[in-house]
Amino acid sequence: MITRGRPGKSSGKVRAARLTDLAALGELSRIAQTEGTGSRTLGLPVNGPPIGVFSLFRLPLVAFRPHDLLFVYEQDRHVAGLVRVERENWRDDWTIVELDAIGTAADTPHAHGGPGEIRYRLVQQVLREGQKRGAARFHVACADEDDNVELFMQQGFARYGEERVLYRPPDQALPHLMSDEAAAKARIRPARPIDAPALMQLYAAVTPAPVQRLEAFRIPDWERQGSNWRVPRSSLAPILRFADLDGFVQESPDGMRLEGFVQTGVAHEDQPHYLRLLGRPEVDLAPLIQYALGAIGGQTERDASQPNHGVLAPVRTYEAPADRRLEEAGFAEIATVTLLLKETLVRVAEPGLVPAAVRHLEVTRGS
Repeated sequence: MITRGRPGKSSGKVRAARLTDLAALGELSRIAQTEGTGSRTLGLPVNGPPIGVFSLFRLPLVAFRPHDLLFVYEQDRHVAGLVRVERENWRDDWTIVELDAIGTAADTPHAHGGPGEIRYRLVQQVLREGQKRGAARFHVACADEDDNVELFMQQGFARYGEERVLYRPPDQALPHLMSDEAAAKARIRPARPIDAPALMQLYAAVTPAPVQRLEAFRIPDWERQGSNWRVPRSSLAPILRFADLDGFVQESPDGMRLEGFVQTGVAHEDQPHYLRLLGRPEVDLAPLIQYALGAIGGQTERDASQPNHGVLAPVRTYEAPADRRLEEAGFAEIATVTLLLKETLVRVAEPGLVPAAVRHLEVTRGS
């Protein structure tokens, strides 16, 4: 049954998605990613011509985990919008990875029943659900177009950074895997859980303090490796669900600290591979990039089910010159996305200690 709104209000409703919505959701997602349809999306590089015919954030719903959420906007018995949320249950962080609505190009951002209003109501639903389920933070990455940034800022999100999405096309052959001797000479090795404190120090050395405060990583977050590894955060984190993840570090000459870290994701689906680089600005990261690309190439050579659809590498704007090192390795920018975050926790001042003698004197006087 369709819920009828009051006169002048949209007659649509937001509800949880059902299995019977699969076909409609797949079609909506496809239309929303097609230019010239008057639809609105997050504007992430999903099906852009520079990449090819694959999808990073696409349905089907079989890719969802039990703790993920999907809501739809139903109007006149048709699905006109969807929002998809990934939940990191060990951190109580929620990430909006898809937000689509269809309509006509003439629709104003908040026209009744238009894509602007549809997306606004979908985000409101996500925030309500998150508050009921104890979400600590809501994350989203979007292109600064189609009123995306304004939509989230109206809902209390804070804009805290930008990310360049770089892409290395598949017509550039991946390098061969670096030999063990060459890797040892470059001080490159696989990351281990015991590297967590050093990785946290590396992250703190290259990340501005306000961003560190907002992302609120802890040492245990860096200990999580494998399919659940979500640090360092990026706009393309959902691709990690479909990839085999590995991490590699580059040590300093004296072995006392880490100079660089790279995370690689070798995709199983019809999509590109993933590379996330983090390094101190004064360090030459070229050997680490070459090692990571070689690791991806070696795995695709061993497994025919993992062809090379290119490699995506997100880089924060404050992480220069890592972006220039990637460009020297064959990457080129295909998009710039804005990072936004909304906290539900109320920050309080750090507790302070009171001298015991003073406290005792106050109690004595009041007694």
